[in-house]
Amino acid sequence: MKKIVSIIAIAVAVSVSANAQSVLGNFLGTLSDYTSSNVVEGLVGTFYTAPVSLNGTYNYGGVAIAATSSEGGVVANLAGSAVTGGIESKADEYLAKVGIKPGIVSFTFNASDNTFVMKYGSVSLPGTYKVGDGEKTVTLTFGKSMKFFCMTGTLESSLNGAKMLFTADKAIGFFKKAAEAVGQNSSEIGSIAKLLKGYDNVRIGFKLTK
Repeated sequence: MKKIVSIIAIAVAVSVSANAQSVLGNFLGTLSDYTSSNVVEGLVGTFYTAPVSLNGTYNYGGVAIAATSSEGGVVANLAGSAVTGGIESKADEYLAKVGIKPGIVSFTFNASDNTFVMKYGSVSLPGTYKVGDGEKTVTLTFGKSMKFFCMTGTLESSLNGAKMLFTADKAIGFFKKAAEAVGQNSSEIGSIAKLLKGYDNVRIGFKLTK
């Protein structure tokens, strides 16, 4: 009887080990399809899909871009790919010239009264915000200092914060107005639009880290 039990235990262990190796192989195979710049984005999209409850201070972590490409009649989602990673890197360069970069810009949200303050260097740009659609969309309405600029976009959770994405024209308009509000020359920001030619359904925004 003990021999039979031992044989069964060995068989189960072998089966579990084989399945584990198979799962690990599939997982590693999936990761091999990603570039180093989008492995984290792929994991974020898989595991961090909970709604975002905006409250507290978030630091600006760089430009976030999502787009699709229909080249050759095949529509491909480019979010988190090497393509959008390259565009984000170049856009970050343009924005850094007007001081929109990590360590300089932050957002503080107050859920009790739905107000927020964007800190841009030593300047504060206040406004109000509204989260909707199960905390998946967000509307930012700035105050007089930004000429009451308003934009609505999507709100997504990420590994260490959130991403806000808006239509390209709204996002570029926002970056220009923000730069002008603090006395920066916003001409460089128009160059971002040139990076997006050839792509469809482009959304631009910012990565926010807690």
